[in-house]
Amino acid sequence: MPVINLKSGREKSLLRRHPWIFSGAIADIQGNPAEGETVEIRSSRDEFLAWAAFSPHSQIRARVWAWEHQTNIDDGFFRVRLQRAISARQGLFQDIEDNALRLVHAESDGLPGLIVDRYDQTLVVQFLSSGAEFWRDTLVNLLVALTGVESVYERSDVDVRQLEGLAPRSGLLRGNEPAEYLEISENGLRFWVDVHQGHKTGYYLDQRTNRARIRGMAKGCDVLDCFSYSGGFTTNALTGGANSVLAVDASAEANELALKNVVLNRLPVERVAWQQGDVFQVLRGLRDRRRSFDLIVLDPPKFAQTASQAQNAARGYKDINLLAFKLLRPGGILATFSCSGGVSEELFQMIVAGAALDAGVEAQIVERLHQGADHPVALNFPEGSYLKGLVIRVTR
Repeated sequence: MPVINLKSGREKSLLRRHPWIFSGAIADIQGNPAEGETVEIRSSRDEFLAWAAFSPHSQIRARVWAWEHQTNIDDGFFRVRLQRAISARQGLFQDIEDNALRLVHAESDGLPGLIVDRYDQTLVVQFLSSGAEFWRDTLVNLLVALTGVESVYERSDVDVRQLEGLAPRSGLLRGNEPAEYLEISENGLRFWVDVHQGHKTGYYLDQRTNRARIRGMAKGCDVLDCFSYSGGFTTNALTGGANSVLAVDASAEANELALKNVVLNRLPVERVAWQQGDVFQVLRGLRDRRRSFDLIVLDPPKFAQTASQAQNAARGYKDINLLAFKLLRPGGILATFSCSGGVSEELFQMIVAGAALDAGVEAQIVERLHQGADHPVALNFPEGSYLKGLVIRVTR
């Protein structure tokens, strides 16, 4: 078994059970581990610390599978971990008709680099680390056995794989090719999901509870939904009784899918206007035309993958929030989100506060929003808390 020996004092995070070992913490490597192979992690005093997956191309050189020396990293280990994650989701949401949720949330479920989302009878999987890639076939076989789904589709076509030295990949892994659109149920609504080409694994499952929260705020409002994608917030706002919704997205295909979802739920299409374009430019145009809204949703894509990218991301977040504040009517509500792991909750609040100051408005946080319960955050892995949301009321 290959062994990674750490430098003196660099075991502190592992003793707190943080699952990442960075390259700078490593003193030497005994043996010649293959990419994704299990390695033993030992301290500078030759004490056993953990079993981990080796990732030679990443700054995160190893990710921990288990902390107990007697553990065998084999099919049985992954069966137990997967079953535990799947069982934890049973009965998680009150609406028993909901048939879409995240089954495995990577490090927070003790399975670094593995994402598994369920859309009715289809699983969509992402292998985002060398360790998950190494055990790919085993994991897929176990998922089929444990869930009984009809199809498993891979969407490992994301940028983070490049950090692992892995090529992007997508396609059918098991069962029948999924239909062009899969129909799911969420909080009493129905949505079409494109697992082949859609964002992430096809849908933003992490915003489930926040979409329902917007529904409760929307009655009688003129709503601006920015980065609207497949219309999750738009559909919920209409369901909640919004007077009007302007949905803005850069993709014509996304706007078409959003329209399909409004129609699917038999909602008043005449209350929605769709605008394709760069959201930053659209917001500036709305400002120049002196448009105003009662409720604005900002749910942009990830601006910062890592903390090193936070400064550039901060400029983008400040710009869109500044423009949104200028478009809000007195007493209006801004629901603003960041899914950037490199931007902390504290930094995000500082950015939005700066935007309000520059916009010349006074505002207060009335609620903080986060990812849904099927995206848990392990206490030893705060990085798992990536989705930050603020509900802000403009008081003057």
